[in-house]
Amino acid sequence: MALRTRISDALKQAMKDKAADRLSTLRLISAAIKDKDIAARATGNDDGVPEAEVLAILGKMAKQRMESARAYEEGGRLDLAEREREEITVIEEFLPRQLSDEETTAAVDKAIAEVGATSIRDMGKVIGLLKGKYTGQMDFGLVGPMVKERLS
Repeated sequence: MALRTRISDALKQAMKDKAADRLSTLRLISAAIKDKDIAARATGNDDGVPEAEVLAILGKMAKQRMESARAYEEGGRLDLAEREREEITVIEEFLPRQLSDEETTAAVDKAIAEVGATSIRDMGKVIGLLKGKYTGQMDFGLVGPMVKERLS
């Protein structure tokens, strides 16, 4: 089932269940996707954003909420931190399973071999390949330094 359809179905179910918090988060997800669709239409893409970009949107939303939860905890606002974590749980339902450290390392090594990367100049090719295959499955903030270390 397409990701957009899953989100839409979950939104409808949350309305039926009268799950206000879940509904609020699903509406935020839907609005973020629609914003990107509108921006894509401005460039002539009437089909909207591809599913890989929807995954990127969801990943970014989850990351933002993690940072917010940390900030709330540091500020002593545990109630708001808990709310952010609940939103993360809803968002992560639609993200693919995150790769383990071992799987990420193996994927990086395989991508380096596929591209035939030998120096730091090939880092962009390796990251591009990984983003194409593993969008939403790995944290590219951690993968970048890993690739850089292997190519140095």
